[in-house]
Amino acid sequence: MIPVTSGWTPYCGAAPGPAELLSRWNADPVLLAALAAAAFWAARLPSDRRHFGIGAVALATLLFASPFCALTSALFSARAVHHVALVVGLAPLIALTLRTRTLLSIVPATIAGAAIFWMWHAPTVYGWALSSDPAYWLMQLSLTASAAIFWQAVFRAPPLAGVGALLATMVQMGLLGALITVAPGPLYAPHAFGPQLWGVSPLEDQQLAGLIMWAPAAALYLAAALLIAGRWLRGARQTI
Repeated sequence: MIPVTSGWTPYCGAAPGPAELLSRWNADPVLLAALAAAAFWAARLPSDRRHFGIGAVALATLLFASPFCALTSALFSARAVHHVALVVGLAPLIALTLRTRTLLSIVPATIAGAAIFWMWHAPTVYGWALSSDPAYWLMQLSLTASAAIFWQAVFRAPPLAGVGALLATMVQMGLLGALITVAPGPLYAPHAFGPQLWGVSPLEDQQLAGLIMWAPAAALYLAAALLIAGRWLRGARQTI
């Protein structure tokens, strides 16, 4: 267990209570300008990529400009949802939008994505990420970029390799979630007080976060693996 402190000033602001949450929109002018520029660019893409780009901008707006951003300052469980949305929602949308050549082959992309995800969930590193805006954005951008490279590799890899990478990622995501769930005490100092505003203890909030990674998040990778496997099997039958 790490020391309890209230001196955290995350990018999304101090932890809100239920009564003030809906008023906590993020009006950061740099963020809003970046989202507007991205939306303008996405709207001008070819039709086969436009909807992925617009979807990515919409999801990024929800994650960083809506009151959900402030909720992640209060609840580690909300942060877990936020990070899952980055790596399983925003990242594949970015990969489908850009459709650039593969930056890493499937094995190093899988290892790099897992390593970066685990690194940012180490308690001391996570605490540092919420200590300043540059550290916060380093966490968000590295999680998203490494996951986008992973999905890019999955989409371009042979089906069996893609399925294997998705199943390996499912296992490591579930393992991290399990370790967080069964931890005997609170691990994340920035969320020592916020959960109490929502009527739960820091440990209960942490256990919920772990369960989110352990089951729903891991299941999303399994669903993607089954989708790719199903398409491959249908194609194999058609060639027989």
